[in-house]
Order: sequence, then structure tokens, then C-alpha cells
Amino acid sequence: MTAVVANPASVTADVSSYLRGLQARITSAITDMDGNAFLTDAWQKAPGDKLQGQGITQILEGGPIFERAGCGFSHVSGPNLPPSATQHRPGLVGVPFEAMGVSLVFHPRNPYVPTVHMNVRMISATASDGSVVCWFGGGMDLTPYYGFEEDVVHFHQSCKNALTPFGDDKYPRFKTWCDDYFCNKHRHEQRGAGGVFFDDFQELGFERSLAMMQSVADSFLGAYLPIVLRRKDTPYGERERNFQLYRRGRYVEFNLVWDRGTHFGLQSGGRTESILLSMPPLVSWSYQHQAEPGSPEAALTEQFLVRRDWV
Repeated sequence: MTAVVANPASVTADVSSYLRGLQARITSAITDMDGNAFLTDAWQKAPGDKLQGQGITQILEGGPIFERAGCGFSHVSGPNLPPSATQHRPGLVGVPFEAMGVSLVFHPRNPYVPTVHMNVRMISATASDGSVVCWFGGGMDLTPYYGFEEDVVHFHQSCKNALTPFGDDKYPRFKTWCDDYFCNKHRHEQRGAGGVFFDDFQELGFERSLAMMQSVADSFLGAYLPIVLRRKDTPYGERERNFQLYRRGRYVEFNLVWDRGTHFGLQSGGRTESILLSMPPLVSWSYQHQAEPGSPEAALTEQFLVRRDWV
């Protein structure tokens, strides 16, 4: 089923309003937990830029719970889709498009609290016959530094609950897609403990595909905040902190080498500062790092950075 839109202007306004509200709800909840407010940076592309449009970048840095938490909304348009968006749609090469979405990455201070990523987006393109076609993407995934099975099970169960109304096949399919996508292939290693991921999605038609995207987005706070509350006061020392910084390096590698969202933003002339808000504030690399056998650090790789059926 193709997601052709009958009233593009109305749909664009409604989805944009939903996404801005989503950003506000999430950042408000994080502010309530952390105690620090987000810096709000509203921006607009300058006349003559490759892309036109605007967005709101919100960033919290140096908080007691979140060392860096970035959540951005953007709504841009351009004269032709970038290569990262047309590799599966050769018929749309060179056509104008609009893209809007919310993307977030939260890097906690305490190594026992996992990093989390969530992104939802809609892209629309005007075909040569004048029709407007939309597709959706998104998902969320968890990247622990010290693994706790109950945390990962809760996160995956939340993802499954959000997707089940749209078909029993969606969670297992998107869970596998997440495992395939969030993988540092150059290291043969998963980025984290997974979650769900979908892209180029329109098979339910416009209304149901949009509703599915919204269901995933609306489940985010319930999936993540209970884990933060459970782990944020866990005592830690230099060993745990150093391991956290080392593992953050793998996160950076994925975002720069493999992430399609990063590539889409940079290829299309997006706002670099907002595209790279996912980067952690501090990070380290260690040559041929080896965790001590039997240690909690070794358990992360052996038990959590592997493909598992969590629910």
C-alpha cells in the first residue's frame, strides 16, 4: 500500500505540530528529572542555502543525571532528495522533498545508566505526476555500559507493546532490523542491546503508518525513564567511568561511519551543529582494549552486545 497524501499542506502542518509537541513533552520530563533546563536554540536556514526550513535544537549539558542530552526537531525542504534517501527509490531521484522529525540522544553521567537514542521522521516527495508520497522511519535503542537484564527486557517489552496493535509481525521484524542496523560492522559488534528500527515505511497506508510512528514515539518515556530512576544513584568509581568513556567511542564510530540519519543530514546540507548533537561530551579510545575475564565489563560484550530475544 502506497502512502499517497490527498491534502499535503494540512498533513504537513499536523505532523509538524505533533513532532514539536513530542519534543516539548520529552524535554520537559527530562528537566523534571535532572533539575536543569534545556538550552533552546531555534534556527532557520539562511536564504540561498541548499535546504530551506527551520528547527528547534534543545540541549542540556552538565546536569547531575545527564551529562549531555540533545533533542532536536527539524522541518526542512529541498530541491532533490539526497542519495541516502533514493537508494531504494530510483524513481524519485531529483524530485523535491520535505523532511521533518525529532531525534534525540541522551548521555547519562552515571555509567550504570544506559545511553538511549530515539528518532521518528516523515519524508515526503513530489513525484513527476504531481502526487505527494510519504514514508516514515524511526525507532529507539538502548546502549548500556553495564548490563542489567531487567532493564533491557523492560525496554524491549515497551517497544513490543507500542507495535503490537499494528501487527504481530512488527516487533520481531523491527527488532531484527535494529540489530542489523545498529551494528559496527567494521568491528563485528552490536552498538548496544538493541530495540526497534524501521525505515522507508509506508506499507500500512498513510494514516496507519503515521499512527505506528506516533505509537513508537509516545512509548519512549515509559521505556526509558524507569531505567534511569532505577540506576541513577548507583555508586561508581574511576574504573566504571573509564569504561563508559571507552564504550562511548564505539557510539561515535557508529554515528559517523554508518548512521544514515547523519549521512542524510550532511549530504542534504543540513545544520551540522544540530546533526551532531548526538555526540557525547567526553569520550576515549583504547588500543585493543580487553576486558578482564569474568568482569562486569566482559559481561557487557558477552551477554548484552549480542543478538538475543529479550521478550
